[in-house]
Amino acid sequence: MAATIKDIAKLAHVSIATVSRILSDRTESHTEETIARVRKAAKELAYQKNTAAIELVTKKSNVVAVIVSATPTNFSNQIIDGIQKKAAKHHLAVIILYAGENNTELQRKALQTVAERSVMGILLLAINLSPANLKFLTKSTIPFVFLALSFQDKTIPFIASDDFQIAYQATNFLISKGHRKIGLAAADFHISYTGYRRLAGYQKAMQEHQLQLVPDWVQDGNYSYQSGRRAIQAYMKNTQVTAVIANSDLAAMGVANQALDFGLSIPNDLSIISIDGTDFCTMFRPQLTSMTQSFYEMGSQGIDCLLNRKLSTAAQRFTAVSIQERESVKNI
Repeated sequence: MAATIKDIAKLAHVSIATVSRILSDRTESHTEETIARVRKAAKELAYQKNTAAIELVTKKSNVVAVIVSATPTNFSNQIIDGIQKKAAKHHLAVIILYAGENNTELQRKALQTVAERSVMGILLLAINLSPANLKFLTKSTIPFVFLALSFQDKTIPFIASDDFQIAYQATNFLISKGHRKIGLAAADFHISYTGYRRLAGYQKAMQEHQLQLVPDWVQDGNYSYQSGRRAIQAYMKNTQVTAVIANSDLAAMGVANQALDFGLSIPNDLSIISIDGTDFCTMFRPQLTSMTQSFYEMGSQGIDCLLNRKLSTAAQRFTAVSIQERESVKNI
């Protein structure tokens, strides 16, 4: 029969909790002699760590479940990096589950998989859950936090950028560069809360400067490369904007490449500012000026929220955004 932490505790003359902490490398409160005795006992018993058994005894889990979606954007890796590094500092394990793109069935399967296992909490990356799946999640007893997605509902915990401020600041930046005909492209402005807030920020900045709001300047999309291309096609048919706010880096690349196909020069004929600010901005030519979001920090703070368990009143935090000026915006 395989050795257990109870066997090690008995052989080393310490408590089960002490064995659990030492074997999990949480040794700060123990003497070198105790640590050596526990590790020697584990070696003598040929102990193989059984996480499930430890959690059963201690009634605690050190596993964080991360549910990801197939978004047409590219920032998830930065968030996961922030999660993994903060989790490692606290000796937490991370499991990742896939929920597809707006796929209610895969969402439910991911949530059920987590609910049937011992996890300390759930982090959901930019996932728009269906109403039924959101209800399933909120009725569970597992702490959770949405990342890179905000909510109007004050009871839902999230860590995200302020989408109103993103679009408001981007629009004001372009206005400060002399632009008056500004397009807003490639987001679901009339479907999601994210798109709704960005549209509101754009409209507010334009109105404050008494600039005309032309319906054709707002082109819906799904944050993808292709929706960026479609936006510039629409602009060329209906109206000639001098600058475009693209709602993801991939969408900005789509706008730029389609503009180049039409014979336009970036930024001489068309200025572009991208929302996200991932590595794609510096890999593209010309390098894309961006509203850069703190994706790594979202992931890191997500772990902090689960560790602090301050979720009785929903934790709703906005992380910093900044303008990174590169090569795609011209002063006119």
